[in-house]
Amino acid sequence: MSTARETKSLDFGILKNAVAGNAAAFRCRRRLQPAGGAGDKVFPPTFAGAVYAVEQRRVFDEKGNPLPDPKTCVVLDTVQSQANRMEQALQEALDAGRITIPVLKVDFSAWSPTGTKPDSEKFIDDVGTVTSLQVPHRLADASLRDSEIEDEVDGRKVNLPFRKSSKGRLLNTASQRNATALYQLCPTALIFGMWDSTGPKGGLGAKFERATVSEVVGVGATIDGLLRGVRRDPLEIRAAVKVLKPADKNWSIAAANAKGAVSPSEVNHSSVPFPKQRKEKSEDNLYSGATIEYAEQVATLSLIVLRRLCFPGNGAPRQEADSAGRTVLAALGLCAATLAFEPGMALRSRCLVWPEEPMFWELLEKPGEPPRAFSITADGAVTLHKEAVAAAKSAKLEWEENPIELVPQPKLAELGRLSQFEASKEDNEAK
Repeated sequence: MSTARETKSLDFGILKNAVAGNAAAFRCRRRLQPAGGAGDKVFPPTFAGAVYAVEQRRVFDEKGNPLPDPKTCVVLDTVQSQANRMEQALQEALDAGRITIPVLKVDFSAWSPTGTKPDSEKFIDDVGTVTSLQVPHRLADASLRDSEIEDEVDGRKVNLPFRKSSKGRLLNTASQRNATALYQLCPTALIFGMWDSTGPKGGLGAKFERATVSEVVGVGATIDGLLRGVRRDPLEIRAAVKVLKPADKNWSIAAANAKGAVSPSEVNHSSVPFPKQRKEKSEDNLYSGATIEYAEQVATLSLIVLRRLCFPGNGAPRQEADSAGRTVLAALGLCAATLAFEPGMALRSRCLVWPEEPMFWELLEKPGEPPRAFSITADGAVTLHKEAVAAAKSAKLEWEENPIELVPQPKLAELGRLSQFEASKEDNEAK
């Protein structure tokens, strides 16, 4: 349990030594209250069956002593949702020019209402640009897989499907022992986790566990109950738009009443569905909220997980490159969490929570010894990230500094357009 204390500012030397040494993790634990004050109602997310995630958990007092009985707790923000918020914070910092990290972006502007794509109906809405920080499955996402990138073949510039391009093929050989390609193209996949289950190897595709995990839980909850919120597909792909899925997996848009047509989720294009709302119920009845004694955020950054990653093939001494790459990832994880959570969290409508104390991180170095506590601000985290990237460059471990630009294949753009059309019909029917 975190309490107010003297802390030292976390600098690059401390971080580098922690990563290179035997420290297990950084952790951040802090209490939060609703922005309206203690006792104000908060609205948790809801899950399948339109229920809250309610659990009995062992709880500790501010001195770290366990309370005699477990308390009713409700999840206010899941690990997956917290990861999405950290990625969004990195996207905003990237857009503002505060940081530089590799991203792939798919430009849908030619298919927008102001686009000039010939022989196609335009999108209802302007999707704009979608990046690897915004799609659900990071570098392994179907939106990237079904887009094209300019590449060179036999001395000629051609557009190839991303996974068949020189950059995309690097993902086929990625592993913990050879994570250089992911570091160069999408380092956030090494922090927040990724599974290349839809690549050429199927379920045997590259899999990377999460190095950073965060969760927010309401403690001492009194609950009424209901509905789910998860990350949605930016293209709003709809099940009503059918596709054909041949054996070679080269799917296409299905004609009306075509035999064998399946939903886009069969080719990994979709959002996680929300439970259907009962039309006779009002929104106020569906979302009844909860009151809590306090909320607690628990975040960890595993240095053990990062030490499993190796970065060969850059010409530098192996140990130097591995340490530099791991330090960059640790700095990036701390930067993402600090940017996202330092000022508090607006989790959803009527669920704004405010920290009772500043954000700091404890370093778990030696079992049996109290952890050292370090403070870090958003500006400090950005500086730490830049220092780590510069040190990695000195170790000849570089990454893509400019966005890697892709364009959607026509079938992907058409799938998005038809899904938006179905969404508009659903909205009209609901009115």
